[in-house]
Amino acid sequence: MKINFENLIKENLLNNIPRNKKIFITGSSGFIGNYLLEALTFLSEKNKNIIHGIDIIKPKTSYKNFTFFKRDLQKITYKNLPKYKYDYIIHLAGIPSPTYYKENPLGTIYLNSNLAEILLKKSKKDNSKFIYFSSSEIYGNPTLDQIPTKETYNGYVSSISDRSCYDESKRMGETLTYIYKTKFAVDCKIIRPFNFYGNGMKYNDKRIIPQFFYQAINTKKITVFDNGKQTRTYCHIYDAVVMILKIIFSGKQFVYNVGNSNEEISAEKIAKKIVNKFNKNKIKILKVKYPKNYPSDEPRRRCPSMKKFYEEFKYKAKIKLDDGLEYFKEFALREY
Repeated sequence: MKINFENLIKENLLNNIPRNKKIFITGSSGFIGNYLLEALTFLSEKNKNIIHGIDIIKPKTSYKNFTFFKRDLQKITYKNLPKYKYDYIIHLAGIPSPTYYKENPLGTIYLNSNLAEILLKKSKKDNSKFIYFSSSEIYGNPTLDQIPTKETYNGYVSSISDRSCYDESKRMGETLTYIYKTKFAVDCKIIRPFNFYGNGMKYNDKRIIPQFFYQAINTKKITVFDNGKQTRTYCHIYDAVVMILKIIFSGKQFVYNVGNSNEEISAEKIAKKIVNKFNKNKIKILKVKYPKNYPSDEPRRRCPSMKKFYEEFKYKAKIKLDDGLEYFKEFALREY
């Protein structure tokens, strides 16, 4: 049975969201940002919260109680932030796709680190709660004894690789968040997403699920990098948004993994799952070398420990990978 996003949000969050708050979201037009706006809109009638978003492009949908500020976030300074006092500042903006952050390493660093400090300064002034969206990439390539990976793992990351602009600037963003929490008493949380996916991911996103679906539909050839044995767990965006909002508004800890701790699957096997959703006799899976524009040192495994979150909130991901891929197929056939 297909899960209704609005019902999921209201069933799990309607009575847990503070009232009459002003919320500021950077990267509000991105994949996660759009879903957060939609979820907050479902909740706004009862909670009467005001939401401001900032991004370089306008969201496709008009949201209730929402004001949009069009800005190039790579040129934001403290002086040209919106002149409002916020209760929550959610720093979501970034360049998460490896292909694209390799093309723009300095912009990636600015969004993850420099802009984070600008927003932390505003949080300090406004007495706002600050939420930093980090990444599972800060763990680098964990050793086998550190999978599933706990929030306490310090990471195994190179400072001089194609991925360093993203990984290390996310780590610096976390360090800045820690400093403002401990030195200036800013109320902060860090969220580390693990491989979210879902309807709305663009055909040219270059991450594995939209990439494989786009190839299946348009070229009939899915290209899997290397030997295809690298593994991930995938968390549907519906589940991710429930977890994120629970953390933002009710979380008692500082750092949280957000993802799905089940169904760790290789790139090759996820390609086969996608092929099986079409006429599998017409779609081939090809193993290819990593392209030159793809960052080197790809992590071999990604699987979060969700113990901290489960113990606090008791919510576990409801959408299984097969179902999520079926939802995505319907979306991809329309959009790709």
